[in-house]
Amino acid sequence: MALLGPAGLGPGSRGPLDEAVEVAERREASALVAAGAALEDDEEDDGRGRGLLRWDSFSAWLHCVCVVGFDLELGQAVEVIYPQHSKLTDKEKTNICYLSFPDSNSGCLGDTQFCFRFRQSSGRRVSLHCLLDQFDKDLPVYLKKDPAYFYGYVYFRQVRDKTLKRGYFQKSLVLISKLPYIHFFHTVLKQIAPEYFEKNEPYLEAACNDVDRWPAPVPGKTLHLPIMGVVMKADTNISVILPTVHEVDLFRCFCPVFLHSQMLWELVLLGEPLVVMAPSPSESSETVLALVNCISPLKYFSDFRPYFTIHDSEFKEYTTRTQAPPSVILGVTNPFFAKTLQHWPHIIRIGDLKPAGEIPKQVKVKKLKNLKTLDSKPGVYTSYKPYLNRDEEIIKQLQKGVQQKRPSEAQSVILRRYFLELTQSFIIPLERYVASLMPLQKSISPWKSPPQLRQFLPEEFMKTLEKTGPQLTSRIKGDWIGLYKHFLKSPNFDGWFKARRKEMTQKLEALHLEALCEEDLLLWIQKHTEVETVDLVLKLKNKLLQADREHLPVKPDTVEKLRTHIDAIILALPEDLQGILLKTGMT
Repeated sequence: MALLGPAGLGPGSRGPLDEAVEVAERREASALVAAGAALEDDEEDDGRGRGLLRWDSFSAWLHCVCVVGFDLELGQAVEVIYPQHSKLTDKEKTNICYLSFPDSNSGCLGDTQFCFRFRQSSGRRVSLHCLLDQFDKDLPVYLKKDPAYFYGYVYFRQVRDKTLKRGYFQKSLVLISKLPYIHFFHTVLKQIAPEYFEKNEPYLEAACNDVDRWPAPVPGKTLHLPIMGVVMKADTNISVILPTVHEVDLFRCFCPVFLHSQMLWELVLLGEPLVVMAPSPSESSETVLALVNCISPLKYFSDFRPYFTIHDSEFKEYTTRTQAPPSVILGVTNPFFAKTLQHWPHIIRIGDLKPAGEIPKQVKVKKLKNLKTLDSKPGVYTSYKPYLNRDEEIIKQLQKGVQQKRPSEAQSVILRRYFLELTQSFIIPLERYVASLMPLQKSISPWKSPPQLRQFLPEEFMKTLEKTGPQLTSRIKGDWIGLYKHFLKSPNFDGWFKARRKEMTQKLEALHLEALCEEDLLLWIQKHTEVETVDLVLKLKNKLLQADREHLPVKPDTVEKLRTHIDAIILALPEDLQGILLKTGMT
């Protein structure tokens, strides 16, 4: 059926004028609903007479800030949520309470920082004013906000205090955000948390007011972000300069297992169920985040929990023995998990992460049957046989760095580049094949629906590997074919291909839009009836809506050119039709 021609206008079908009026009514109703929703938001108050719009800039960075304390009768409890209008469901509050404190078996005296991630409650209304939405589409995958999850960035303090019944002061300051800016938010907390514990709530309010004055996190810009008298320069007055907003110290996390880093890369790439058992939430969260980052720039599409406790709302879902373990990476500290998750196929046990410059003993790969329930030694417990041969060169390079006391930051750069080259060597043949599924530009006609992408055929893809496989860019030998076959069945492939297919479909829509703009539409309407012309206008308007809603990659002047076409066509119609078509308010 033609997309823009006189389709569906035979006897018995509804005329486009009826459709035009109906569209107009729907548009007006939608506008009223949107205006009402915006008004409701504007009228929401944070208790001090300020509307929600006052907190737009804050919302681009943070959902809220929580203070979690320990109540002798209630246990962990959220004592403060700021700004006060911030909405959290009871389930979200419960998750934050338990995840903001180190597990009872972790003796974390002093100050501890870590990160957790939890599923947001379904049905939450997306903020109408979130400035981040317009920038998110331009970000690389590792900086995009997480649509279904919140991150919690924790600064926990536990010190002896004889004036308290428990004998300890225990409190966490927690930043809740949808942004995966791990390094950045940990740095922010280092600046404000110690002061907050001394000065309490007025200091927290002042810090949040500072955040509300920050510019939005625009990709590619160096931002100067003042926070309580210190300027944080994200990309020197007193300044903290951040070369990265999201990366953890990769080598420090992989240090105990760098002999097996390539095998762990395979396990993460394939979305295998993986547990990290660590002595504290800091070690657990850093290691899980390092694992997720090791396949960058490929996005890890399965779930991951940098710190996971027995109180988590997904605990039963993730620890059941009635079905195979799900595709998820869990970071845990409670020894209880050694028994609960001993049926999982891959377990990493790590000791305390050493400070920069100290190298722990390398752990061994052991069969799972050797995993003792409670006091197992550090090691990688798995029966997995890697598809690729181990790259001895990177191991020698890192070992040499250890011997020469090369800084951890330099070691991390080497390891990150190694993982990047490995991932790119793997993904380039897939990118090349998927690009070949795109129809030729000459097949795009303005008067027909955009052509469809060709189907992804695994057998056809495998045949391309002989000439254009990873051997062109990687020195590593092994069963690459087997690795690809396994990957094509994984959640990471499914997520990656859906994202690529969406991008390419949007590109076809954009090319179709550009082809329309090059047509002489006024000449076209001279050869067609008024009914067909109205149908054309309505469909052109729908194309404009789609371009805006889906952020189609159209050239800057294309949308404006199409608007001009629509206006010219409407003016060529009789006045009564002009009135109806202009009612839709789209031109």
